[in-house]
Amino acid sequence: MLRAVTELTRNIAQLIYPNTCLICDAREGDSGMHRHGLCTECHHAVAVDPFPTCPWCAQTVGPHTNTANGCVECRGESHSFDAAVRLGPYAGKLRTAVLRTKVLAGEGLADLLGRTFAEHRGTNLAAQSIDVVAPVPLYWWRKWTRGYNQSAAVARELAAGLNVPFEPHLLYRIRHTTQHVQSSRTARQENIRGAFRLRLGARVTAQTILLVDDVMTTGSTASEAARVLRAAGADRVVVAVLARA
Repeated sequence: MLRAVTELTRNIAQLIYPNTCLICDAREGDSGMHRHGLCTECHHAVAVDPFPTCPWCAQTVGPHTNTANGCVECRGESHSFDAAVRLGPYAGKLRTAVLRTKVLAGEGLADLLGRTFAEHRGTNLAAQSIDVVAPVPLYWWRKWTRGYNQSAAVARELAAGLNVPFEPHLLYRIRHTTQHVQSSRTARQENIRGAFRLRLGARVTAQTILLVDDVMTTGSTASEAARVLRAAGADRVVVAVLARA
């Protein structure tokens, strides 16, 4: 049912913007169209990550950086998740794409980015032996005003690509949190603390959860959501984000 709704959204978008790239609006024939509704240039830009990353927090690192104990960004931090995988850095075409997913009209694009994520990072994610895929939830008011949760659209495609269960309501956000404009990591952590709860009756004991979000900045949001899952008995939490700032 959810897939059918997503396909309908994409088809409507194609009627309104026929044969155009969902990121740059280039028409078919201008730069060639990819089967995922992205032109060749945009597809390559979002699918190929040109930089090495830290396996713990997905931050860009130098080519010879020792990340055995984390990178400069996360070394010494007590994140509640065990690993992080990104589609790419929060810049250029990918940044544009992420921003476009933050409105209802961008649901088709979020779906396509999730499918691209599964195709190009699926091997890395499969190696984590994922049991369940779940999105970082939006507060109900924000989801209502936006029309959908873009992280859930991405998570749904990742679950399909990995052939594991998708749990869109495993977590819920119990209070509104301000946008992360705080100047310090500590302030961000305090802002998000206590914002999530596990769904009543949910069972995650001894499971590896893939927690999906659109953008990671400091990791505070993902870490707080992962903390709730770990407290409920999850064995491991791996984070997947479209973009790492």
